[in-house]
This record gives sequence, structure tokens and C-alpha cells, in this order.
Amino acid sequence: MERNHSSASSSEDEEEDLHALIPQNETKPPPRRLASFEIDTNALKSRLSRGFSGSRRYLIALLLPVVLVLVYFFVDFGHLFRTVTAIRPDTPADLMRESELHALYLLRNQQESLLRLWNRTLVADQARSGNPSLSPSPPPTLHSSLSLEDFKSAVINQIRLNKEIQKALLSSHRAGNESVKSQDDNADPDLSGFGVDVCKKVERPVERRAIEWRPRKDRYLFAVCTSGQMSNHLICLEKHMFFAALLERTLILPSPKFDYQYDRVLDINHINECFGRKVVMNFDEFSEMKKKSMRIDRFICYMASPPCFLDEEHLKKLKNLGISLGKIDVAWPEDAKLKEQKKRVAGDVTGKFLSNDEVIAVGDLFYANVEEDWVMQPGGPLAHKCKTALQPSRLILLTAQRFVQTFLGGNFIALHFRRHGFLKFCNAKAESCFYPIPQAAECIVRVVEKANAPAIYLSTDAVDSETNLLQSMVVLNDKTIPLIKRPDHTSVEKWDALLYRNHLGGDSQVEAMLDKTICALSNVFIGSSGSTFTDDISRLRRGWGSASHCDEYLCQGERPNFIAEQE
Repeated sequence: MERNHSSASSSEDEEEDLHALIPQNETKPPPRRLASFEIDTNALKSRLSRGFSGSRRYLIALLLPVVLVLVYFFVDFGHLFRTVTAIRPDTPADLMRESELHALYLLRNQQESLLRLWNRTLVADQARSGNPSLSPSPPPTLHSSLSLEDFKSAVINQIRLNKEIQKALLSSHRAGNESVKSQDDNADPDLSGFGVDVCKKVERPVERRAIEWRPRKDRYLFAVCTSGQMSNHLICLEKHMFFAALLERTLILPSPKFDYQYDRVLDINHINECFGRKVVMNFDEFSEMKKKSMRIDRFICYMASPPCFLDEEHLKKLKNLGISLGKIDVAWPEDAKLKEQKKRVAGDVTGKFLSNDEVIAVGDLFYANVEEDWVMQPGGPLAHKCKTALQPSRLILLTAQRFVQTFLGGNFIALHFRRHGFLKFCNAKAESCFYPIPQAAECIVRVVEKANAPAIYLSTDAVDSETNLLQSMVVLNDKTIPLIKRPDHTSVEKWDALLYRNHLGGDSQVEAMLDKTICALSNVFIGSSGSTFTDDISRLRRGWGSASHCDEYLCQGERPNFIAEQE
């Protein structure tokens, strides 16, 4: 709008200058006054022959820039190319002209993309050489580095754009020509034949830092997880396994009357098999072993405020299980004044919690920040013979595989699209993670283009109004990419028969773990930043070796293009 306004003002100024200059070369008309509609032809001819012959060069010189300016500002050449495909050609010549113009438009886009890529390589080269004088400084929006994966992705996009250009040029020859149509169908190159795999799997490290878990006889750590939902509890449980290994104790899983029923979603036997010894036991097994003398001898809390994240309700539940509790102490009382937990190392844990008491508890560990890099390794921080020790039950894993074989196939993207309660949660953060549907769709399409996957598995708590809109916008090359959700159970479909046969069907925690498992099996995963559900999927993918170089959070690195005000 500003450019149109300024161009109009400029044109008016030039016209005023033109009116001021032209009369200087005109001759005065005869003194006789004419009637309103009377034309003095002789005078007109005389005026034209004398005046115009002398000033036409000036007129052309003055008017030509005005015409060029008007054409530049009022003719949208980009729109001309963009809308040329809307023309309905009636003849082969029209069809050919349409395809050529469309190909020209695509070539111009390709040129712009290649120039941007070239500029990024120059900036990256300057950054490495430390010589900023080789070329002008890049604009603020230009990335200052270019990774090899980014470069590969950009080249792949150019190859695919080249395919579009080929199709555009061949489209005018399609009608009634099967040989050309066959060539067009084969225009998409097999990128794998060139050794290109932008979304290849992340290689597991050859060696990892790991400690042996060798529990001492009759020494136990009682797991206590209270904060958040199942995903939080699984993270808490994984940290309890690390603490149990450091303290050389067998881990006792909590009772379903106090916590979730873990043996419905986790493969407990698998954990013990991975370590080749008894490292974990159910509460019922512990209760049977101790009969009526269950006691937590030492309850010292890692978390200071509130102590162990235990409230009166949870303490009452523990006592109702027949467990007697000793005095509850805090390992680091000074932490109660901190907004964020201090980072601690393994030596801090052994220094505070290593003891000869038979049964100890350290309380909720979800927020414990101990050896984060060590704990986050593929497979976890403990030495075992499996890809990952903490994984879904065998029945859930088989059901997930059957779902993938039925609905998705070997090449699909998984999307965890967290929405319920996320609007307020994300907007309270320094950088919001709640994206408008159109922006989310654009981000998803970019990943689809890199992964070249035909389908997306959608794990979401969003309502139909949001998912329907999202589905309508996830379109690549005029083709809608289906968002596939788990259908409701019916007796006709057999992919989930194992769960219902074993009385696990319809359990919300089982279905949540099933969703995680399907996502963990995908070629590429798009998660929700700030979601522990996403974090648990990423943990499984790291352990199983299914993590991809294209895995990312939804719209990673972007801010929502609109953010509502706080209440």
C-alpha cells in the first residue's frame, strides 16, 4: 500500500512538471473566440505543424518514464505467472503456452532458492574462515551457519522442484500420448539410488557410559512417584532405576492402590531379563515376602519443597497399605528456597543416600536433575543387554506393530499434537509453544516434504474442529496427506484383538502407551515441545534406534505468529 501511494504521488508530481514545461513550446491561438463546439481546423493544423514538431522529442522523453513507472507499479507480473494455470486452454498451442509459462514461474522460484542457498554457503564459509570481507554482511534473517544435513535437504528440494518443472513442460503433450505420459510418470528420480537419505536414522553410539546394577541382598529402594500423569511417572521411575543402581538396591514398584498399575503398560519381566538378575519387583511380591512387617526404615527426600512431593493424602495411602514410616527428612533443606533444582552428580547421590538400612525411599524424582546427559543416553545410564530396559509390554508392542501393518505401512510420520490445556500452559512460558492451525500445517508440510512419507499418524487430544481444519491444510503438491488416528474398537477389526483378549482394551493408560509405541515405530517423529508424553516417545526412539535426523518439535525454532494476551 505504501508503494502504491508513493508511486501515485510521484506520478502526480511528474504530471505537474509536464504541464509546466509543455506550454513553453506552444503557440498562442488566434484571437477570435469560437463557439463552444466549433473547431478551427486551420488553426489546429498550423499549431500542430509548428508546435508538436518541435516538442515531440520532449514529450516522448517525459512521458516514457511515466508510462514505465505506471506499468511497473500497476502490473503484477508475479500474479500473471501465478494465475496463468487458471486459464482454460482450448487448443494444443494454448496448452503448450500455459505449461511453458508455469515452468518459467517454477524456474524463477528455483533460481531464488538456489541464490538463497548460495548465500548461506558463503556466510558459513566466512564464519569458518573468520574473514567477513569476502562478501557483504548477510541480512539479519539469514542463518549464519549451514549444516551438511541442511545442505542435503536443500538439494533434495531442488531435485523435487526440477521434477515439477519437467511435469509442467510435459503436461502439454499428455493428451492422447501414452508414451509421453509414461515418461512423465517416471520423472521422479529414485533418490535412494543416489545414496540420499535426508531423514536417515540417528546412529547409536558405539560405546556409552554405563554402570552395573548389582543389588545387595535384602536391600531395597521403594519407588514413590506422585507428580503429574503417567508420562511424568515413567520418567520418575527411570530415575529411580538409576538411583537404585547407584545405591545397589532392588527397586520396589508401588502398589496400584497408591500409583498406576505399571505391569499393565510395562514389561517388568523384560527389565529383569535385560540385566540378567532380579533388579525390580512388584509391590505384591514385596508384600508377600515381608508379610505384615512392611516398613520404610529411612525416608529421606531428594526434593525439599514440599518434602518428597508428598501430601497428606499420599501419606495416608501409604499407611493404608500397611507400611509403617520412619521420620521424613530432607537431604538438602536449602533447596527449598530455589526456583530451579541444582544440577548434581552421582557422588552427591551416594554421599547422601548410601546406607545399610533395609528399605529406604527418596520420594518423587521427576524434577531431580542428576547426570542429565548420562541418563538421556540411548538405552539409558545402566549396563544391560537390551536396546532399552524400560519399554511397553509385549502385548502393547505387538498391537502397535499390527496397527502399523494395517493402516500405515513401513514409511510414515508420527505427530504428537498436544492441545488440551496447552494454550494456557504454553503462553505462560517465555516462548509460547501453542501454534495456530495454519502455521502448524505449514510446519508439518515441510517435514513431509523432507521425509517423503505418504501418511501421518496423529496422536492428539485435540477436538474434531481443530483436527479437521488441520487435515484440510496438510497438502503437498496438490495432494492431501492423510492424518490417521486409531479408530474406535470394533469386533470386526482384528489388529487390537490381543488387548481385548487379555482384558487390557479400553484402559486409558494402555491406550496412551499404545499411542507412544506407534509413534516410536515411525520413520520421523514430530513432537510437542514441553510435553512429557513427547519426551517419553523420544526416549523410546533413542533406545530402539528409530530416531531420525528429521525428528523435531512442531514448528521448532519458530514463534507462534499470533499469541493471545494473558488473563
